[in-house]
Amino acid sequence: MTRRLLMVLVLATALVVGGCGNKEKTTTEATTEGIYLDVGDLKYQVQISRIINPNDIEDRNYLSQLPEGTLPPKADEAWFGVWMRVENTNDDKSLPTASNFEIRDTQDNVFKPYAQVGNVFAYQPVDKLGPQDVLPNSEAPAGFGPVQGSLILFKLTTTSLANRPLEFRITSPTDPSNVGTVDLDV
Repeated sequence: MTRRLLMVLVLATALVVGGCGNKEKTTTEATTEGIYLDVGDLKYQVQISRIINPNDIEDRNYLSQLPEGTLPPKADEAWFGVWMRVENTNDDKSLPTASNFEIRDTQDNVFKPYAQVGNVFAYQPVDKLGPQDVLPNSEAPAGFGPVQGSLILFKLTTTSLANRPLEFRITSPTDPSNVGTVDLDV
């Protein structure tokens, strides 16, 4: 009888432990770009990040539609871009995308992005990203280009570029305590 009871307990434990493996892992931190982060009910992926050269023909397009009065970088500053993709993996609900981003260096200097309303490559948050939809849309210039991500534009100091790793932070639009972080490749 004791042996049979022991076998039943072992089987029951195996079933319980095996059932725990069906949960999806939630990822809110990444030590490199390309990892999908779970922020709120959406998945965010930093495609690439890099310094933007205003003298480069391709890069000039990324710098269009800046807010009026935006000054070019000073001698100790540089434009810096983060290209991101957002996925709504839900089957039945539309969700708002994040609009609160920042970059922090190792000295806790914080940089906020520049708005670029009207720039076809710029990230524009939406109130409702439909079920199974992706931002940027695959038919938009940011979605069918080689990066397949929307640009979030920053102006960083060259000192901060040396204070690595730079941490890119995404704050959920529905729960400000839910923040995803990615260490950027600089």
